[in-house]
Amino acid sequence: MLNLRSFALTLALAIPVFGQTAPDSPVTEPDSPRWNLYFQSTAIGDMHPGFPAAYSGPNSLPDYMEKRVSWTGTIFFDFRLAANLDIVLDPEIAGGRGFGVVTGMAGFPNGEIPRVGAATPTLYLARGYVRYVIPLGGASNFVPGGPNQIARSLPSSRFTIIAGKFGLNDFFDNNTYSHDPRTQFMNWAIMDNGAWDYPADVRGYTIGAVEELTLGAWSFRHGTAMEPTVANGPTLDTRLAKNRGQVAEIEHDHSLHGHPGAIRLLGFLNREDAGVFLDALHNAEAGHTTPTLDGTRANGTPKYGFGVNVEQEITRDIGLFGRYGWSDGKTEAWAFTQIDRTLSGGASVAGRLWRRPQDHFGIAAVRNYLSGDQRAYLAAGGLGFIIGDGALRYAPESILETYYAVPLRYGFTASLDYQYAANPAYNQARGPVSIYSLRLHWENGPYRRP
Repeated sequence: MLNLRSFALTLALAIPVFGQTAPDSPVTEPDSPRWNLYFQSTAIGDMHPGFPAAYSGPNSLPDYMEKRVSWTGTIFFDFRLAANLDIVLDPEIAGGRGFGVVTGMAGFPNGEIPRVGAATPTLYLARGYVRYVIPLGGASNFVPGGPNQIARSLPSSRFTIIAGKFGLNDFFDNNTYSHDPRTQFMNWAIMDNGAWDYPADVRGYTIGAVEELTLGAWSFRHGTAMEPTVANGPTLDTRLAKNRGQVAEIEHDHSLHGHPGAIRLLGFLNREDAGVFLDALHNAEAGHTTPTLDGTRANGTPKYGFGVNVEQEITRDIGLFGRYGWSDGKTEAWAFTQIDRTLSGGASVAGRLWRRPQDHFGIAAVRNYLSGDQRAYLAAGGLGFIIGDGALRYAPESILETYYAVPLRYGFTASLDYQYAANPAYNQARGPVSIYSLRLHWENGPYRRP
């Protein structure tokens, strides 16, 4: 039977064995620091005015004016235990509230509040994992230091093992122009692939392992991670033999007329204690009641899908990106958000074009869709953990986001962000709604030691 103890034992035995067969050349240069330390702090103020709504339900975005504030602070610590082995520890503190206690939009507007409704700042360990690199040869490439990354030279061919606690989207579905709500786009469905219901607790983190094979311009990665015990829950399910999330991704980096780009193909298969929409509808019809997923949940229920992620630098000041995501749409969302199909794209522009080289401007749009099963479930009055108006006049959820970021002194950056959402929660009877945000981000580092 697969469990955490046997997995940890296997990993512990595998590391020294791999180390014996690895090439003699070290991964790090002699002058590479032994550890580094970075800090970040991000405060976001959100506001939406009142908007038209024919009706509201338990998980509707409130149709009156709301003002909300969120804050996170993180320490990124990376310590090199050996030439090929390091440990990452990221204590984090977060607090604040999202609109409607983080309900009412599938593409939620604040990526710094991943489904957390507690206003009181709370300290927790966001990440705690080990990373082991097995050199396979090839020319050395210098990797600059950054949060959770010590500056070092790495061979172009290598195998990397990561195990512990992390965000699975730390390693999958990355994109240069849209993946960090602290400095880039903030909407959930623009910063990530909304159709990938990636395993995570209520704060966005999980426990698992990631393996990555890098062969020059090609990368192949696979991850296995714990699912939450309940939908959007704070605890993780240790029954990996029954419930777990798996994801695989192929990435190819290329150059187009001297400008870098990348394409990534992602596939996932989750097994969860999740409910099935059609079963809920059949039970409701038989009992003449409002549908609920409570009586339809079973361990090992599958949810699967895929995604495409592209990015391309056009000039040194302009970059484009796009994502497409698809999931089977038969079962409830378990960890991320209620999106079955999604298409997004946008541009990031450096201010050098208007003689403000440190400024950044971004504009993007996303269109989210529901499967027929989930659409029928919500129309009959069913609820998910993030949306559910008690009825549904279906239309795709369409969101436009734009931001402008200005660097200040001492590592601070201020951003103004605007989002326009048509058909929030896929409902023509509600909205449109405008969302205004002010973001203040501070980062400092590296503090490092040879």
